[in-house]
Amino acid sequence: MSMPQLSTADQAKLQLMQEMEIEMMSDLYNRMANACHKKCIPPRYSEADLGKGEMVCIDRCVAKYLDIHEKIGKKLTAMSIQDEELMKKMSN
Repeated sequence: MSMPQLSTADQAKLQLMQEMEIEMMSDLYNRMANACHKKCIPPRYSEADLGKGEMVCIDRCVAKYLDIHEKIGKKLTAMSIQDEELMKKMSN
């Protein structure tokens, strides 16, 4: 099977979407790292390495952050689909 050729406009849109996704994921990572660091690691370091409690805290913080991000993404997608369906109904 051959891949369909994209027009120049579609290629530009795809490139823009990819760049936006990278930027959003970078922003997510930075916000998550800052939030979990602030929550789990005391301002004054007593050791060079993370302690067990700090590591567990960071693991839980990251897991919760990513779980909530996924749930919000699913909810926004569902809302977007509903909006599209409503717009289609209104245009008919």
